[in-house]
Amino acid sequence: MPTSSNYFHLHLVSDSTGETLITVARAVAAQYANVTPVEHVYPLVRSQKQLDRVLDEIEEAPGIVLFTLLEKDLVARLEAKCKEINVPSLSIIGPVMQLFEAYLGAATTGRVGAQHVLNAEYFKRIDALNYTMIHDDGQHVEGLEEADVVLVGVSRTSKTPTSIYLANRGIRTANVPLVPGIPVPSQLESLTRPLVVSLHATPERLIQIRQNRLLSMGAESGSGSDSYTDKQSVTEEVAFARKLSAKHDWPLLDVTRRSIEETAAAIMKLYSDRQRNRPAE
Repeated sequence: MPTSSNYFHLHLVSDSTGETLITVARAVAAQYANVTPVEHVYPLVRSQKQLDRVLDEIEEAPGIVLFTLLEKDLVARLEAKCKEINVPSLSIIGPVMQLFEAYLGAATTGRVGAQHVLNAEYFKRIDALNYTMIHDDGQHVEGLEEADVVLVGVSRTSKTPTSIYLANRGIRTANVPLVPGIPVPSQLESLTRPLVVSLHATPERLIQIRQNRLLSMGAESGSGSDSYTDKQSVTEEVAFARKLSAKHDWPLLDVTRRSIEETAAAIMKLYSDRQRNRPAE
């Protein structure tokens, strides 16, 4: 039943964390600028009793139903209920599983949450997160050589959130702020193992972000923050960072209109290309 309002209900039903559903649903919903989804997320739905609550909420607020359930009885009941109340439903992983099964000639194991097992990849991500938190904002520069990636840039170029995102992908990431008048750590300039990436943005964008930051902190004009948002000062900061990056041949990445995810994707490509072209040790 098409909606005529500017919002619609979106029910996301998962027998695991729901991350896959949320990612796919938001990617598609972003293509519809004039309507906003009201998300109802139901993680860890693994029993008929848990499904009861989900079905009640779907009936109370009809809308699109997306799910990643492996238990056939739960799937059958959910689909039957959606058909009964005339709402669309779709298994996000069903078609992909069918494709795998046809190509590999083998049935799935049906393991719920199989992608979240405590394997070597999981512990690699935890190690990367621990490293990244310790080496945030120029801390413990003596350990920079142990990083996979080191991000540099002036204030408010999204170094910290990008570092955390990369760490969640198993990439040990440190970040170091570039501040005019403050010497760059010697450890940074002598790195050989990590990929150093310089993040930069236009002065206008940096000023806008910094002003919003100051407002959120309740800072007043004239409280020592004038140079932080002064156009001439910020322009000089950006020029300083670009000059330093050119000196060391660090790749430059413009984050002016990039999301954290897009920035991280670009860095991961640079890192992957570097690893591929690197001679075997």
